Amino acid sequence: MIVCLPDDVPQEALATGKLATHFGVPGALTARFWAAPGLRRWQRHHLIGLRKGAPALCAGGRVDLLDLVGMRHAAAVGAGIRHQIWQQAVHGTRPATGWPAFEARHLANPDRYPHGSAAADFHAQPRVQAMRLHAAANPGPGQPGIGELEMYQAGPLAYQHYSAATAVVGDAMLTADGRELAPTSDALADRTTYIEQALRHLTTLAPDQRLIAVAL
Repeated sequence: MIVCLPDDVPQEALATGKLATHFGVPGALTARFWAAPGLRRWQRHHLIGLRKGAPALCAGGRVDLLDLVGMRHAAAVGAGIRHQIWQQAVHGTRPATGWPAFEARHLANPDRYPHGSAAADFHAQPRVQAMRLHAAANPGPGQPGIGELEMYQAGPLAYQHYSAATAVVGDAMLTADGRELAPTSDALADRTTYIEQALRHLTTLAPDQRLIAVAL
């Protein structure tokens, strides 16, 4: 979750153990953001949990001191590579139905369509099997995951846009006035609606607005 900090939040509120008290969000700060390159020494204290490296990671800070553009570009490049790998892995298979559709059907009638049956039907699809086999044969980070099946099937450019946006808005956002923006489900349509809302909100933030990333 990306949290937009109110101006009056004290510095001690950023301690991991106090996030739930101040924001109602249980979780821990996570180094998700890139610090802007070429920071001056006096600017560093405006960043939270700044680490060494290039790019330098941090848990957040002032918007004008974060390299959101660089984060989006890097995420798009990585997404393009993953989509090429995915296309090779699923070549020859038909488009598959994403998990959210099976989950919705289960939730609508859990007695007649239990979770186990929904999971079995989802995993039985040849395209999903191809993705699972590829992941099993190529363990490690960066491999296409079945949780993003709908995103991959939307096409390479759409997947790059999705990945670039998600890099800076995360899975949910808490605004400075306490509004929570989040997708209503894991379906691509609902995730896209969230991305539109969150990106629109980012454009309204002042340069000195502080953001933090929280792993829930």
